[in-house]
Amino acid sequence: MRRFLDYFGRRLVSALVTLFGITLVVFLLIHLIPGDPARTLLGPHATAGELAAVHREWGLNRPIWVQYGLYMSRLLRGDFGTSLFYRVPVSQLVLQRLLPTLLLMMFGAVLALVLALPLAAVAASLKGRIADQVIRLLSLAGLGIPSVWIGIVLVLLVAIRANLLPVAGYGTSVPAHLESLILPSLTIAIGMFPTLTRSLRVGLIAVLDSDYIASARARGLSAWRVLVRHGMRNAIAPTVTVLGLNIGYLVGSTVAIETIFALPGIGTLMVQAVLSRDFPIVQGVAIVYGILVLAVNLGTDLVHTALDPQLELT
Repeated sequence: MRRFLDYFGRRLVSALVTLFGITLVVFLLIHLIPGDPARTLLGPHATAGELAAVHREWGLNRPIWVQYGLYMSRLLRGDFGTSLFYRVPVSQLVLQRLLPTLLLMMFGAVLALVLALPLAAVAASLKGRIADQVIRLLSLAGLGIPSVWIGIVLVLLVAIRANLLPVAGYGTSVPAHLESLILPSLTIAIGMFPTLTRSLRVGLIAVLDSDYIASARARGLSAWRVLVRHGMRNAIAPTVTVLGLNIGYLVGSTVAIETIFALPGIGTLMVQAVLSRDFPIVQGVAIVYGILVLAVNLGTDLVHTALDPQLELT
């Protein structure tokens, strides 16, 4: 337990240092974008005196390191600034839009596992047979299909032609919210499950060839029990790491999926902020994305460690 807590402490410190780097990079990149935030706020007809007043109020007339210090002091208080377009705190906008994004990521990851687990189990238990070859071919084909294309095809086939699910939007009730998340989540799952299937198949094949699996079979255990209780349990740890990496990548890719399905998540908020040059929102959402990726990576490491106690904690 002590080793695990020490490991968690080191990983947490590493995540905080990385988060500090993210805030620095985001701050500098925003300041490299052409344009004056004060001009964006006041409009093209603002006078020089009005622009100077806003520069003084926001500290834009100070050296950049002073501006960064002021920015960090606000962040530590939970103040992400005020939106230039909506004229409300950025933190309020992000909190309003965060739940649809989190639900989309969670449902997409769960659906990907629901697809990958049985396919990998069938492929590993029937290694080299037709079923294995078909599953490997499907996984290989799935790796090359862009998620945007998958989403558009699902909209055309399921929502427009079959009229089974909403084309876009988020609805106004909880059942409507869940219904509107089906197609976006399926889009994510179809793009994610091939990698999980291939990873878990390789792990299961290695485990099923081990001595303790042969011993379990010799004791008369059923093939299904050997596969699930002994095989899957020991092969799942590397796949958890692959899943974590894919979810980390998914954090950024939800921008396109939310735009296709018109979901009111932080990805859509980011796109709208970029188009309207709303720099405080762009900064705030970028940092929230960074926090989500770090949280996913940290959680993945901890789950992997819990699943594989023999893993060396470094």
